[in-house]
Parts: sequence; structure tokens; C-alpha cells
Amino acid sequence: MKESKKILLVGLSLLLFSLGAFASDAKAKKMNKMRYQAVPASEASLVQKGDLKNYCPVCGMTLPMFYKTNHAAKHEGVDKQYCSIHCLVEDKEINGLALSDIKVVDNKSLKLIDAKDAFYVVGSNKPATMAVISKYGFALESDAKAFAKANGGEIKSYDEVYANVAKGMQAEKIMIAKRQKKMQMMGEKVYNKMCKKTDEKFSSVAQAKAYITKNNLCGNMKGKNLQAVGIYLGRR
Repeated sequence: MKESKKILLVGLSLLLFSLGAFASDAKAKKMNKMRYQAVPASEASLVQKGDLKNYCPVCGMTLPMFYKTNHAAKHEGVDKQYCSIHCLVEDKEINGLALSDIKVVDNKSLKLIDAKDAFYVVGSNKPATMAVISKYGFALESDAKAFAKANGGEIKSYDEVYANVAKGMQAEKIMIAKRQKKMQMMGEKVYNKMCKKTDEKFSSVAQAKAYITKNNLCGNMKGKNLQAVGIYLGRR
């Protein structure tokens, strides 16, 4: 009887170990997938100026963390840079900004290129930014085809991608609002637990994040926690 119990305990231990290893492996794969969008800040071409240069002016996300879906444009001669084509389209179609000289990051060279000349791979297995369906730009059609062969997706022009994003804008905004509501609640908890308090008022998430970082409000906070606190303070 004792021997049977011993065998059972050993079996359970091995099963739990296997499940733990599987969970860790799945988590690691998910993290590696999410890292595809990111590049070191030193490798990102950032065109904005001032304290807010690292952040998307629409959603406030940190640009190097989502660099491979970044877009840039000019508004009345001022450079603006977005984490995604979703935020660019939102600024143009919803906020009414007249944007010109629109660029996208070439996923091969990591340089900003003319979006009108780019080849977009839409619907690959790489993560999407501010959307359900991923969209990555390339300067050369051959690079886009190689990426699509390895990761799936269809090759589209900028005009096709823009039209599809504009068409689905309201649905995506509802989805994003739900996510950001959860982030706001998380941000309030993190802020109360980890940050020095401020009565400063902010007009955007980007402005809140820049203030947090510049004034060391929450220590060396980065990533998801910084975004969550930025959303909370930006909407408080």
C-alpha cells in the first residue's frame, strides 16, 4: 500500500512538473512573439521632439516597444509619430488632423519609408498593434513576400490598408476602450502602491507618461505598468 502511494505521489509530481514546464514554455513563446514589435530605443528612428517624443500622441504607447508597426506624418509642419496605422487613421479621420508625408517603418531596414510605396503584410501570425489583425510594412515586395511565406498574411497597398482600418475604426475603438478601462483600473492600483502622488492634470496619456518619467514619479517604471499608470493619470 505504501509503495502504491509512493508511486502515485511520484506520478503526480512528474505531472505537475510537466504542466509547469508547459505553462512556462507557452509563456515564453508568447513573450517572444510580443517582442517582435519592439526594438532597442537606440535602433528606433523617432521624429517627434521634446519630452513626448517617445510616445504615441493618440494612445500614449511607448514607440520603441511597438516600433515595427510605427507610422509617422506631418501636421502643419510638425512631426508626429504613431505606434500603429490605427492611431494615424484615428488622428486623421476622428480627430480631423490634416496629415501629410506619411511614412511607415520598413521591417527589414527599420528605417521610415514612404507609406504610399510600401508593401504591407496584413494578417500574419505576428502580433497586431491597436487592432486584431496585424499590419507590417516593407520597402521591397520581395521582403514582404518572404515575411508572408514565413508568417502568413496577404500583401496589400497602403491605400487598401488605410481604407480597411478607417472602415473598422469604430469597432476597433470599442475593443480598445474595453482594454484601456481595465488598464486604467490596474493603473490606479499601481499608482497608489508604487508612485509618489501628484495633483498635476494631463491632457493625454503621452503627457502623463512623460511627466512620470521626467519626475521619477514611480521609480524606474517601464512597460505595462507605466502605460497603465499613464492611462489612469491621463484620464483621472
